[in-house]
Amino acid sequence: MAAIESFLSESAAAKKRRWAMLGTILIGVILLHVAAGIVAGIFVVAKYIFPPPANFVVQRDIRLPAKKREHKMNMAALDAIAPKPTFNDKLQSTRPTSFSLPAVPDLPLDQMLPLDPSQIIADQISSLSTSEAMGAGAGSAATGSGGFGKGMSFLGIQSDGQRILLMFDVSTSVKTKAEKAGVPLAKIKLETIELIKKLPITSRFGIIQFSRNYKPFSEELVPATNSNRDAATAWVEDEWVESGMIPSSGKGIPSPNGVIGVLELAAKMKPDVIFLISDGSFESSLNPQGIPWNDFKKAADSIKDVTDDSCRFNFITFEASEEDTKELKRISSRTSGKTIELKK
Repeated sequence: MAAIESFLSESAAAKKRRWAMLGTILIGVILLHVAAGIVAGIFVVAKYIFPPPANFVVQRDIRLPAKKREHKMNMAALDAIAPKPTFNDKLQSTRPTSFSLPAVPDLPLDQMLPLDPSQIIADQISSLSTSEAMGAGAGSAATGSGGFGKGMSFLGIQSDGQRILLMFDVSTSVKTKAEKAGVPLAKIKLETIELIKKLPITSRFGIIQFSRNYKPFSEELVPATNSNRDAATAWVEDEWVESGMIPSSGKGIPSPNGVIGVLELAAKMKPDVIFLISDGSFESSLNPQGIPWNDFKKAADSIKDVTDDSCRFNFITFEASEEDTKELKRISSRTSGKTIELKK
């Protein structure tokens, strides 16, 4: 009440000054907002009149190469290379001369041309041609009619691959059954040497003999060069086991779990095709009554090639039991391989 009475009692001059001050403040606020709007409009218009300069940024596009596909395409291109043309015409002259030119002797022009991989691919190895070694499930490939098509033939099985591993069960039971089938270990030894000699230079290979212990030619696959083929041939000639056992002393390597240890070594070699000669019965110091097939399958499944694909298993058996044959066929069929039995 006191404030209202004080306001009513003010003089006309004081009231005029108060209203003038309020008007000034209101006008100042309005002008401030107008100025802010003008400045903001200037910035908006300037953005369209003077756009910022373009800034080009190059981002790296990281792509991992498809090694597996590229490898297969390169190998296919290598296999498809056409032979180089050769000059077969003899030098001749049509101008009359006082003497006749002798015929130019035949020259080995193929030795002067660049090396052609298609000319050094070996013919497939001739397999056993006797009637005693006819594979029961080999079909026409068991007749050993020489190389044909792409790949190789070993003891009646036609297969292909660039990383080949030969595994021989040289136990006493295999030795006895092989001799009974008319294919003794000595004959298998000769077939092995023939295969080694005819491997293409673009391939790698390895050899392992095993019973309860094992003896490898090398603990890794070696290129099929002339020196390596000669060394492997000498190793087979000198180290071939026909006694039915491999002692752990000397050059034999102890393997308490038998063929499982051999398969573990094969997994480190990364082959893409395996030829395994056996009677289908595998024993070890840990399993004298026979290695469980589940353990064998697990070890076989762990073997991959360099492109991480499953290795192709080919089994050549002597008098394998019906159950063992069934298990071996399951493994070979799962890996696109074959299983045959050599018998009379």
